[in-house]
Amino acid sequence: MEIVIDAGGSSPRTYEIRATRAGRRVEVATRRGLVEVSEVTRSGTPVRTARFMSSRILALVEHPADEATAVAGES
Repeated sequence: MEIVIDAGGSSPRTYEIRATRAGRRVEVATRRGLVEVSEVTRSGTPVRTARFMSSRILALVEHPADEATAVAGES
């Protein structure tokens, strides 16, 4: 997941949250003007979380998993 935000400067900032191990996933939640992007384990335990003000977000880009990564995770 790629998050592009308006940081108030001349150019936008880009942050990336990805599932770093097999079986993990990235979840997005919107709550009270905040967008929360979390990498979670199979059991739902958050590993890392990033929070952004929704008014500052320019784009949320979801990238599909690589085929090699997806196949390796299925074993």
